[in-house]
Amino acid sequence: MSQKTEKPVLSGQRIKTRKRDEKEKFDSTGFRDSLLTGLIDAGTDLDAVSKYLDVAGSKLDYRRYGETLFDILIAGGILGPSGVTPGDGGKLAPACVFTSENSMEALKGYEQVFFKLMRRYKYLEKMFEEEMRKVYTYMKRFSEDERMKLARMSGLWFCNGSLSPSVLQVIAVEHLVKDNLALDFILEVFTVWKQEKGMSNLVSALKRTGLETKMMEFFPLNKRSPEHFQGAFEERDLAEIIKLQKNQANQEVKKDLQKILSDALIENKSAKDIVTEVKDFSMKNNMVENEIVSIVWTSLMGAIEWNKKEELVSDQALKYLKNYTSLLGTFCTNTKSEMTLMLRIQDFCYDNMNFMKVFSKIVVLLYKTDVVSEDVIMKWYKDSHSSKGKSVFLEQMKKFIEWLQNAEEETESGEEEDDE
Repeated sequence: MSQKTEKPVLSGQRIKTRKRDEKEKFDSTGFRDSLLTGLIDAGTDLDAVSKYLDVAGSKLDYRRYGETLFDILIAGGILGPSGVTPGDGGKLAPACVFTSENSMEALKGYEQVFFKLMRRYKYLEKMFEEEMRKVYTYMKRFSEDERMKLARMSGLWFCNGSLSPSVLQVIAVEHLVKDNLALDFILEVFTVWKQEKGMSNLVSALKRTGLETKMMEFFPLNKRSPEHFQGAFEERDLAEIIKLQKNQANQEVKKDLQKILSDALIENKSAKDIVTEVKDFSMKNNMVENEIVSIVWTSLMGAIEWNKKEELVSDQALKYLKNYTSLLGTFCTNTKSEMTLMLRIQDFCYDNMNFMKVFSKIVVLLYKTDVVSEDVIMKWYKDSHSSKGKSVFLEQMKKFIEWLQNAEEETESGEEEDDE
């Protein structure tokens, strides 16, 4: 009698997932309602609010729901593209930035709530910056009063270091710029910042974060002009930012001129054609002559690969510069421009070691071609030279200076004889 062979079966212990390994469902509304319960109990007493937030951090998961936490402290509920979502029964936090009295004294109380919270839970600092990038993009959904409060609070946060002003770049977008919302916002932020920390602190921060180069982006497209910029910031007594913008605009103009010169030299355009282009550009942009000649010199010397042998670079430089003396001379029609050129030549020869012995030869070339005058050369020699390579260059120029002095004495002597 045959018996059926039993089929093998898999056996073993079923492994249960430990509770701590189970991924908890993300529940921002549950967190919101739990947080709102305590905040409603604390009411509008900001000390009570701070104490509750300090204790609640050990029970509520701030690390996971930091965005929701800041939403509620700013707007009373969860913020989204459609506005504020309240808790169960339409409940909102009674104490939040948007319900605050719109005065600096009241807002400073809320500043302390945020400051104490992030000092207690340091990991919230990075989350706060990300949160504000989101909040700013919803600005159009807020009322004018809410935007004003948010701008003033932002000014306080920038001043105490809770936020970097670089986050303001997120509001330089079309839907906020075209209706002047972005501009009005930064003007209020800067006004608060100036009041709290002073203008020098504000200007330093704008430079440090690179915002100084982006200020015009907060203006509507049809108002991106120096006149509109000046009018907007003068009205808020922020003249220092106007000066900052003018300096920045001037730097941009200089870069554009360098590009024009660089392209022209690459294309081997004649000195005459380059003069025409530079004149047209400088007139349109109200550039001063000494700035132009400085850029012309820098562009000329940067447009060629110089011989690395010291004994050959001299002939190479003089031959090259002879082609462009008329270009340099066009923008050396006054003492200031000529002295600027002398100093730029000195800087270049000092910074490029192969040119240390070429300095005097370049100056003599420019003297003979009427680019720089005898008076300017003498003044440079006596008291207007820079400290860079001073002893080397003065020694080089000594014989030429003596020649100039003797020639001057001979001329004066000849004039006296003629008078007699």
